[in-house]
Amino acid sequence: MASAPTLDETRVTDRIRSYIAMTKPRIIELLLVTAIPTMFLAAEGLPTLRSAIAVLVGGAAAAAAANTFNSVYDRDVDAVMARTHDRPLARGAVSLRAGLIQGSILTVVSALVLALLTNPLAAGLSLVAIALYSVGYTMILKRRTTQNIVWGGAAGCMPVLIAWAAITGSLTWTPVVLFLVVFFWTPPHYWPLAMKYREEYRQAGIPMLPVVATDRVVARQIIVYSWVMVAVSLALVPVAGMGVVYLVGAAALGALFLVLAYRVRSSVGSADLDRRAMRLFHGSITYLAILFLLVGVDPFLGW
Repeated sequence: MASAPTLDETRVTDRIRSYIAMTKPRIIELLLVTAIPTMFLAAEGLPTLRSAIAVLVGGAAAAAAANTFNSVYDRDVDAVMARTHDRPLARGAVSLRAGLIQGSILTVVSALVLALLTNPLAAGLSLVAIALYSVGYTMILKRRTTQNIVWGGAAGCMPVLIAWAAITGSLTWTPVVLFLVVFFWTPPHYWPLAMKYREEYRQAGIPMLPVVATDRVVARQIIVYSWVMVAVSLALVPVAGMGVVYLVGAAALGALFLVLAYRVRSSVGSADLDRRAMRLFHGSITYLAILFLLVGVDPFLGW
């Protein structure tokens, strides 16, 4: 019969969990969902094991570093929002110094892994991604503009550029289109969540669009970005020479996404708004995952 963990063991386990939580693993998973298929498309099949390891480890470390710095800077905001008050730095489970050290180490790991196993371009892009999220979004945009998630979301688009550069050593129009898909996906993905938690953002002083604009205006913006996102996803067909499976799949996914977006607009002023907004939020994650799955399998289909 296994003995119960000691108090010291419990403390160590809790501390490890706190350090991991600072990296926001679920966000890292979502970023890798776009990076991995991009590798397959760039390699026109299976990438080398060396490159794959570099993208997975280096990309995950870059995202973890950016998220850690975000956790450090936003600890005051996180502490006053019910959705985030239990994050490690917000509740004092990890010190400011420890958070900065972890973020710095992860930054160095990301750059070194990508530089040594792939090329300087991929490593440089990882540093740009960390700076965009940590400084551009977290420190400059988030607390100052309603367009914070629009331009700050560019950092979340960087994994596709990093993955493509790691495989090919260069950038072409294909990764740029993939970048734009994620860029235009970000607002209709995040604004529905902000609609539900608008009061928490208002209390924290964060000017998310749903905090300062009417629901009708937000819903209209969601629809505009959704249409552009769908159009850009279809533009990948002529730009990258995608096959019929991707074309049909992207069109069907885009249609379903638009249905969810229009349902949000139709529910403005009703009790169903938050429910339909969250349905779009969760549906947008499924959309991105399946769309990039189609991107990843396209090179293996041959038609």
